[in-house]
Amino acid sequence: MTDPTPETGQPEAQAGGRSVQVVDAPPAESADAPAAEAPKLEINTSRQFNLWMAAERVSIALTTYQTGKVFLLGLQPNGRLSVFERTLERVMGMTATPGGEIWLSTLYQLWRFKNVLSPGETHDGYDACYVPRKSFITGDLDIHDLAVDGDGRIVFTATQFNCIATVDEEFSFRPLWRPPWISKLAPEDRCHLNGMALRDGKPRYVTAVSRSDVSDGWRDKRRTSGVVVDIEANEVIAEGLSMPHSPRWYQDRLWVINSGTGFFGCIDQASGKFEEVAFCPGYARGLAFVGDWAIVGLSDRRENRTFQDLDLDDNLNSREAETRCGLLIVNLKTGDAPHWLRFEGIVRELYDVAALPGIIRPMAIGFRTDEVRRYISFPQ
Repeated sequence: MTDPTPETGQPEAQAGGRSVQVVDAPPAESADAPAAEAPKLEINTSRQFNLWMAAERVSIALTTYQTGKVFLLGLQPNGRLSVFERTLERVMGMTATPGGEIWLSTLYQLWRFKNVLSPGETHDGYDACYVPRKSFITGDLDIHDLAVDGDGRIVFTATQFNCIATVDEEFSFRPLWRPPWISKLAPEDRCHLNGMALRDGKPRYVTAVSRSDVSDGWRDKRRTSGVVVDIEANEVIAEGLSMPHSPRWYQDRLWVINSGTGFFGCIDQASGKFEEVAFCPGYARGLAFVGDWAIVGLSDRRENRTFQDLDLDDNLNSREAETRCGLLIVNLKTGDAPHWLRFEGIVRELYDVAALPGIIRPMAIGFRTDEVRRYISFPQ
């Protein structure tokens, strides 16, 4: 069990060619009240999970809209797990860029966080400090997957409107593409367009639970109607999937999670067949890569009717396994999953994961303390 790292701390000053400092300010007013007992949270890992993170020099970010948390996982100087959390309302989609940005989707906003520390610079023992820099008010689009394209533009799946979209200075969003079977843009979540993958810096592939063109129609076709669509060709390239999620283009292959069955795998580009690589003991979604490893997010069993009567249950039963909430680290060459992390207690489901290569111990400035108004940086 690892206790979450405290959210407070003082940044170091005058490093990396710019001034980073704390501006003193009077404390915010607050009413005296007894502190509520913190909800139980336990995190367990496989024996060599920490050693794997150290060897790959990677930290991991993940989101859970069930509890409205962003977790940043890294390593303390003594090699123990560092867990840093922030609270954002219904946080779901997430993407991390090589330029040190993390984008997050919440109930009605998109947030851009920026790592303000330079290489070799630290803040209170952390080698990355993500600070909120920009927010777009989108309204409730039920944004799932996010990505930053080759032009530096944020693009996302506006699941409520069944389309790929981007932000706009005048409107809530600007549609870029919708599936050929969707007859109009309407806030009806007809096919549950949830996943998006970039290829060559452009949105190229999406996943949808079905090809329904009626409001909420995807729920009636969950077991075998999932599809992968090639945006450039505007056609379905894989079908017969079960609630597919998290398409990603990596190492010249199109990876996807067939969530309704529990299998992580890839799409054969010639035949359109889904090739199983590893079974994931949970409702899997959220996918990132580092080296020859895949980081897969897992959610615990859900009582909602939408997630019942899927082949996932039979596949778990045949392996005498139960669902888990956490991370599974899959070797892309062998399909083995020797490393894992598991949440127990309040956190029962995850949505997205992101790899933070080259970062050992990340943190983020949040909104629930006065830290966000005191942390100021400027070029020098």
